Amino acid sequence: MFVDPPFGGNLMYSELNFLTEGWLGVRTNSKPEAIENKSQTKSLDAYRKLMTGCFEEAFRVLKPGRWMTVEFSNSQAAVWNAIQTALQEAGFVVANVSALDKKQGSFNAVNNKTSVKQDLVISAYKPNGGLEDRFARTGGSEDSVWDFVRTHLQYLPSVKVRNGELEFISERDPRIIFDRMVAWFFRHNVQVPMSTQEFQAGLSQRFIERDGMVFLPDQVTEYDKKRMQVAIAPQMEMFVSDERSAIDWLTDFLKRRPSTYQEVSPEFMGQLGAGWKKHEAKPELSALLEDNFLKYDGTGEVPSQIHSYLSTNHKDLRGLEKNSPALVAKAKDRWYVPDPNKAQDLEKKREKSLLKEFDLYRAFTGRRLKEFRLEALRAGFRTAWGNKDYQTIIDIAAKVPESALQEDEKLLTLYDLALTRTEDGI
Repeated sequence: MFVDPPFGGNLMYSELNFLTEGWLGVRTNSKPEAIENKSQTKSLDAYRKLMTGCFEEAFRVLKPGRWMTVEFSNSQAAVWNAIQTALQEAGFVVANVSALDKKQGSFNAVNNKTSVKQDLVISAYKPNGGLEDRFARTGGSEDSVWDFVRTHLQYLPSVKVRNGELEFISERDPRIIFDRMVAWFFRHNVQVPMSTQEFQAGLSQRFIERDGMVFLPDQVTEYDKKRMQVAIAPQMEMFVSDERSAIDWLTDFLKRRPSTYQEVSPEFMGQLGAGWKKHEAKPELSALLEDNFLKYDGTGEVPSQIHSYLSTNHKDLRGLEKNSPALVAKAKDRWYVPDPNKAQDLEKKREKSLLKEFDLYRAFTGRRLKEFRLEALRAGFRTAWGNKDYQTIIDIAAKVPESALQEDEKLLTLYDLALTRTEDGI
């Protein structure tokens, strides 16, 4: 199925008919029209609900395992999230997002400098009946997690080439796969049975990783053949816009280069540019490091991650034992990414801290929160969802600026599902 729907308030299609309708003496019934329009009192929330209804009908008529392609053309993150949330709420799973150069620009693209020049194409699938049936039998078990991942990976492209170069397939990023899995469990009203760190550890044990992407065994053969034909590995683009993406950036940086605070600070500060989200509180680098990473204090053997980096990049440190004084001195005070077991302990500690901050938002008596931590809101929403406390999600959402809610896919998904469950009386 191919769909090219209206996108937010780009064009008021029914209103373009006024002149013709006046001549013919008829009027378009614009009530079910899926647009964002102040004069019709259709907010972004209303637009998302109308699009969900459209996608639900598409989901109904498609056979299991079949596809829907949606064209998207809008520069607003909130509209993009509305489309993605509507797709997930209808039951679809997003498998790929690609740029589409139509050569001929639309009216808005030609005449409006801020309009996007290339459209996006979203490929989403209706999960096959086997996955649904197995999930119904096993519920929210760990087996259900890996069953979903295996099925999902089958739908993802193995290779993407653009202008003769390999592209990074973002949907194969372990963090994106985790988000898709969580959305799947949320939609089925089942609690996610593992943490992010447990998921990442299990992913590395069960599947194959190449250039930061996850593959099934038969898929990686195709990727490896193509990879041998190019000189440069595909690079993941990462933009630091909030606390979560800041942690992700630090994780990638420290994996490649375990560093002292003095070394990582200028690199990190250079990432905190104009793209930072408006209402998101900017965290201190020291706090991010303390809460999410480990620092070698010079006691005991040098951790393998630091040892590997130093012996590779410093000729005078090659071949030394992990307890060598020269190696220890160079490794001291360097931050590094913890192994999965220690990472789980850090994550539990961090989650407790985030929920404590969420309680402050819950107790807030003002009209709107001006600044907050998105990670605290996400943790609180997840916990409330797990406790089936949908009203807390709705109440806190009312305290958050609408733009902040609409522009965060994770918050928007849980808020939308909480509204649906409340309206259905679940």
